[in-house]
Amino acid sequence: MPHRWTRHAAFVCVALFAIVTLPAAAKDAPEKPVLTMAVGGLPGLYYLPVLVANQLGYFKDEGLDVTLEDFAGGSKALEAVVGGSADVGAGAYEHTIFMQAKGQHYRAFVLMGRAPQIVVAVTKSKAGSIRSLADFKGAKVGVSAPGSSTDLVLTVALRKAGVQRSDISAIGVGSGATVLSAVSSGQIDALSNVDPMMTKLQRAGEIKVLVDTRTVKGTQDVFGGTMPAATLYASESFIQKNPKTTQALANAIVRADHWLQHASDADLVKMVPKAYLLNDKALYVEAFHNVRDAYSPDGLMPVDGPATALRALSSFDTQLDPSKIDLNATYTNDFARKAATLVK
Repeated sequence: MPHRWTRHAAFVCVALFAIVTLPAAAKDAPEKPVLTMAVGGLPGLYYLPVLVANQLGYFKDEGLDVTLEDFAGGSKALEAVVGGSADVGAGAYEHTIFMQAKGQHYRAFVLMGRAPQIVVAVTKSKAGSIRSLADFKGAKVGVSAPGSSTDLVLTVALRKAGVQRSDISAIGVGSGATVLSAVSSGQIDALSNVDPMMTKLQRAGEIKVLVDTRTVKGTQDVFGGTMPAATLYASESFIQKNPKTTQALANAIVRADHWLQHASDADLVKMVPKAYLLNDKALYVEAFHNVRDAYSPDGLMPVDGPATALRALSSFDTQLDPSKIDLNATYTNDFARKAATLVK
């Protein structure tokens, strides 16, 4: 009899445990486990945290099945999010400001980059006539895509040198191997772009670097403060309807941010798809070290970041009225803070 009672009690305990734990598990499950993320140039080191989260299974660990849709630049990825073909965007923080100015509400919810990682350079063939930014008038300048962050950094840097955006011709050249062909064919006189392509061109002596925002210090020299760069962002309605999904995405990216702070060169090369290594592992590693300082260590938006971005964007788009922008509505640190308690 006692033995029979013990078995019955054990069964009751297991049943009660299941009743208690199942709702908790359901509570943590993402509302939208299958989703699409638009990325503005996945081969670029600018988006390396997204690649890390995907390659190392961090999205899957959070119960997410994420399809990465790659685009030539951040502005093209934004179009996909706004158009509804992608649920979430991986792109520059300033897109959220730009969209608010248009009356559309998007919010960055986890930071990947605390510096733009963008280099402005002149090609070797034009280095004699274009010695500084002040000489860019009339130049054909390659950017990943017009309206993208490569265009923004270029515009801000040029205006400091007294050159207006209308004084140049901006040409979209992507951020992958198309950059190399644009330089070698003479299609462009100068370019504003990201690594690893800029390190490859620099190493080969094909460009002369004039502006470098691959480090926090270099970024502060250009923008006068911390300039937040790559983020994950989504519409306000998506975040409100899918808070668990948003949290899961933030968890994966903060985990990737942490990984990048400590990854060895061997870890990096093992993680990156061969197609992205440009058949030169040493070059890729060199490029990574050139930009390593630019990655966020914790996914949190820096205190002075939004205001710096607003100044830059209002310089880029003179029709944007800074007084009409509510910066607090363009980002949130809530998800990254919670992610920090879960990621070790």
